[in-house]
Amino acid sequence: MQNTFDEIRPYNDDEVPAAIQRVISDIYFPWLIKALAPDRSFNEAISIFKKVKTVQEFQEQITFTATKRVIANTITNFTCNGGEDIPNDRPYLYISNHRDIVLDAALLNLYLFQTGHIQPEITFGSNLMKNNISIDLGKINRMFRINRSGNLRDLYRDYFTVSSYIRHVLTEKKRSVWIAQRGGRTKDGDDKTEPAVLKMFSMSSDEPFVDNLSKLAITPVSVSYEYEPCAFEKAAELFVSSFTTYKKGKNEDYESIWKGIVNPKGNVHFTITKPITLEELEFCDTFDKSEKYTQLARIIDKRIYESYNLEKFNFIAYDIVTKKKKFADRYTDSDKKEFLEYMAAGIEKLNIPKSKSDLENIVLNIYANPVKNKLAL
Repeated sequence: MQNTFDEIRPYNDDEVPAAIQRVISDIYFPWLIKALAPDRSFNEAISIFKKVKTVQEFQEQITFTATKRVIANTITNFTCNGGEDIPNDRPYLYISNHRDIVLDAALLNLYLFQTGHIQPEITFGSNLMKNNISIDLGKINRMFRINRSGNLRDLYRDYFTVSSYIRHVLTEKKRSVWIAQRGGRTKDGDDKTEPAVLKMFSMSSDEPFVDNLSKLAITPVSVSYEYEPCAFEKAAELFVSSFTTYKKGKNEDYESIWKGIVNPKGNVHFTITKPITLEELEFCDTFDKSEKYTQLARIIDKRIYESYNLEKFNFIAYDIVTKKKKFADRYTDSDKKEFLEYMAAGIEKLNIPKSKSDLENIVLNIYANPVKNKLAL
């Protein structure tokens, strides 16, 4: 059965030394070290990498060190709660809203490690596996591949394999899993769980709906950033997509990863909510066919909206969009001036002619939509 998963699974410990050797021999390795560890010389970095022999050693000595550096250099205050409310002796299927390509999972992983919870395996889009070093670094970091393209027949086969692998990880390897609530990042700030993702979970079992999904310990996680990662790049994509098909640049995903890592993020907060209960699954099961998954998606969304940490920029954007002053007590005139200057500077850098008002409206809604979702509860 294990051979079924060889194309998508992370590396085992015995595969790490060879992968490390490939990474340090890659032409992009010097750039990687300069970007993530500028205080290390090239030779020092090679020495550190060569000492790593297992996946856990790589995460503890390299990945978590790099994540802590990102927190220290680009995050004003990183907080996470909810882990204290779930037992740390069992695996969970963490499903979160998705704002940053790398950091959503990386920050949660660090928190889980620090609080003694089981480290998750992490989904990794095939669109990010474009060169050898990204594949090796991903697989050393317990990432497994989800295919993002292909015809319907191929996608069905791939999703069945991923579904089977997730169940294998949770029930046999006894390790947690992290997955985004949708295919790709939320671009407009309107976090919505895709029922298709939940249907994928169930593909690997013939058991009835409740028995099938109750074994997975589905646990929603709410992710919020004060400064939306890549907000203006997302706005540009949404603007272009409004009148034509958007085509990504050759290295656009990697540029987004880099910007997400180095750009200021302000306050960042994660909440691990309680796992989906048996009673909630039984409620969903009272509906017909696909509607079961739609209802489950709504329950997950409710968890995420309730625990989403709103910041002053969210309140400012909402008041501007609605032309009201509902949250005027949550920010000052100086805060509003700061937000408008931040928005104007970001849009100016995009250099998209004759689109300022459209882009402003998109950025405003990126920040306003989390407020709208919370109010809708």
